[in-house]
Amino acid sequence: MRILVRDRDLQRFRGELEAGLAGHEVRWADPAGSGGLTGVDVFVGPRFTRDDAASADVLRLVQVAGAGLDGIDLAAVPGRAACANLFRHEASIAEYVVTAAVFLRRGFGAQDAALRTDTWLRPSGGNDRPLPSGLASARIGLVGFGHIGRSCWTLFRAFGARTGCAVSRAGAAGRDTAGLAWWGELNDVDRLCRESDVVVVSLPDADRTRALIGAAQLELVGPDGVVVNVGRGPVVEPQALYDALSGRTLGAAAIDVWYHYPAGDEPCRPADQDFGRLDNVLMTPHSSGVTRETYRARIADIVDNVARVGAGRAPRNEVRAPAPRQPGPGDR
Repeated sequence: MRILVRDRDLQRFRGELEAGLAGHEVRWADPAGSGGLTGVDVFVGPRFTRDDAASADVLRLVQVAGAGLDGIDLAAVPGRAACANLFRHEASIAEYVVTAAVFLRRGFGAQDAALRTDTWLRPSGGNDRPLPSGLASARIGLVGFGHIGRSCWTLFRAFGARTGCAVSRAGAAGRDTAGLAWWGELNDVDRLCRESDVVVVSLPDADRTRALIGAAQLELVGPDGVVVNVGRGPVVEPQALYDALSGRTLGAAAIDVWYHYPAGDEPCRPADQDFGRLDNVLMTPHSSGVTRETYRARIADIVDNVARVGAGRAPRNEVRAPAPRQPGPGDR
């Protein structure tokens, strides 16, 4: 089969991908380009547009080398072609989440900054500074309990955490609760925030999830609580988050997903609010899932999906455009 790869992140693994796809014709295209899919059976890339579809005469698979479908026009994918995305980042994201929780709960950022000026913010030695808490005593709240939420909970438990709860769009629905105290739906988010010391957000941006966590929910997490957002920025209302952090009604936050993104490598302020001036925030550039392990596992999945499609089978993690809404009795 002919495979066109238009993915900047995969270029550093070019040799490994081509080795896995030996026997197929693999071409690499400018990541900023579009079109040029005539004669291509498999397209690999983070963006697929109507311009791409217009040139796709024999396309059988649109393969996204990541979980996000933000750049994929699902409605434009030809009917004969499948579209699939990849995950494999959950272990790396879980490492980030637990590391961020420890870093913020233990106050390592402030200690590091102080010691660089010869000031010892040691919470011992007879001073009156409060002793920090480890993860064994932390109550973990998981806003989203898919592959990322479950991986985070598994790692928190390895660090000794014993109390956890979750909310998700569908709720438990008879599924294994993996040792959680409870697992509810999105309308239980207030209870989760009230009962959690560390709140991990891993939901996508959607109508039901946008601004799910606002001022009221952050106040419930409290001045000793930590929020870690590895889902999508808009799930947490930005002004409410900034106000809670600057006013210390929320203890700290780790933000890996943002409200503005650069088009390329140029500077881009990630939010309208100046989170960079706050000392109780860990800011990272959407890097929580970016490790060699993530991409090598994704390459294996790409190779597998190409083989599956070549054999006439459905790819793993196939995604489809939502079905058109049917008119209801109240529509005119």
